Amino acid sequence: MLLRVNEKEIDIPEGSNIRNAINISKAPYLEGCVLGVVKGKEEVERHVNKFSIKTTKGSIIIELIPESSPNLVKTWKDRYKEFENLRVRWTSSNEVSIGPIKTELEPTRDVYPYERWDVIMSLSGFTADATHVILSKTKHEAIYGAPEDNKGVFAKVIGGKKTIIELTDRDFIEKVEPVLERRSIIKSAAITDPDTKIMEGNEIFTYILVKPTFKSPRAAEHFFALSEEQKLKIDYESNSFLGFYNLQGLEIEQEYVDQRRRGTVTLRNTGKGIGRVYIYREDRVSTPSHSIIGYVDRGMQLLDIARYGDYVTFKTDPDRIITLSMTQKEADDYLTEKGIKQIREGLDDDKAVIVKQEPRYTMDIINKKQAKTYGIREDEIIYVDINDVAPRSSWYFKKITGLLDSPVGSLKVHFAFPGMKVMMFKGSQKDSKLLIPENTPKKCVKAGEIGVTNISRKYLGMIGVRFENNDEFGPTGEPFDGTNIIGKIVKGLENLEKFKEGDIVYVSRKSKS
Repeated sequence: MLLRVNEKEIDIPEGSNIRNAINISKAPYLEGCVLGVVKGKEEVERHVNKFSIKTTKGSIIIELIPESSPNLVKTWKDRYKEFENLRVRWTSSNEVSIGPIKTELEPTRDVYPYERWDVIMSLSGFTADATHVILSKTKHEAIYGAPEDNKGVFAKVIGGKKTIIELTDRDFIEKVEPVLERRSIIKSAAITDPDTKIMEGNEIFTYILVKPTFKSPRAAEHFFALSEEQKLKIDYESNSFLGFYNLQGLEIEQEYVDQRRRGTVTLRNTGKGIGRVYIYREDRVSTPSHSIIGYVDRGMQLLDIARYGDYVTFKTDPDRIITLSMTQKEADDYLTEKGIKQIREGLDDDKAVIVKQEPRYTMDIINKKQAKTYGIREDEIIYVDINDVAPRSSWYFKKITGLLDSPVGSLKVHFAFPGMKVMMFKGSQKDSKLLIPENTPKKCVKAGEIGVTNISRKYLGMIGVRFENNDEFGPTGEPFDGTNIIGKIVKGLENLEKFKEGDIVYVSRKSKS
């Protein structure tokens, strides 16, 4: 049986389920994510009430009036494609005529009044073999041979009125197509699981493809980091947009600002909710507080039916380019495959681990077609395991180190005194204001455990680690009730003692061994 997966037609055996279709089509999909199943194109178009008429002068948008003229609307939906490639038949001060086509409508010989921007079925010569569509430019009366049903009026012009005024009998209709809106999709689509049976003609949507813009390299990189696992949870849902908040709080300066049309992906760049990502279901005007990340290239239908709390499979084109935590040799192979020239800096040995790349952002690297990769010895990197028991403090640590959106981050040594068996790192006063006590130690702080001073103490936000167990004070020298434990060093603790005050320490959550 024939059906479509992500808009590509496939032929699969009768009785198949969605999982079979995904496997046969090799469609991108991560287990546990939402899936969309639409009964078929005809079913979707049954709920569509807006159509775009593309002419050689521009596009016209009409909105149907199904409650007033159901028979005429049905005729239009059955025959609209027949108007493609037809010439504008005539124009006058009152109307523009398009056609003719053949229908089964019944004409009348009555004079009817019409309003400006009415869309009328006209039966020229009082015969259905010469059915035209009339676009009314003025309020007027006329005999169009129109059916009795609502005087032949089946739609209203809602867009492209200037185009109608400019049309002449030398213009053509290039294309007529339905305008798909969210309400058109959700009436004929369902969220389902991969083992649901499917039928011939079904359309299945498994993932979202986002194409970032080169005009916002920082915002694009934010989205690359957000979608790194190719699976995003919907944190907010409305009729107008969906929100993804996992990197909320990360500051990204304003970049490209434009209209937020349906399918636009934006980044909140200031104010409350900074760092949030939004995808628009409906058009919205531009605002300086939203940078354009890019646009949904495929799968908008899936976003139309997804709900708050759903997980959605995401892909980007291009993929993110990031060499951090790779060896110089691994980065060489990786960049060469992408057509990017590598320039090694720092330690350029094949086994050196990369802790910085320049440019930092994928879109800039693609533009320049080269990347500088700065390597250091692998034993100079401190590998950490950050837990979720103290969520605010863990988030704080990942933000100020850069681990929220990168596999390698850094800390600046604030205090290191030989023999004290403790090292402290500079924090962020601005980001530490909400560090309430959480996961405070009870009996003993073990060597290698990472602590953050909470809001109960003067030096809140300070980060520290001890090199030996202590039964009295935490990693930042504070009593236990002033210390939040966020994780531990899993590799490199013995090398950390070698660093001095003012040194930069590179940290990573991805160990090479």
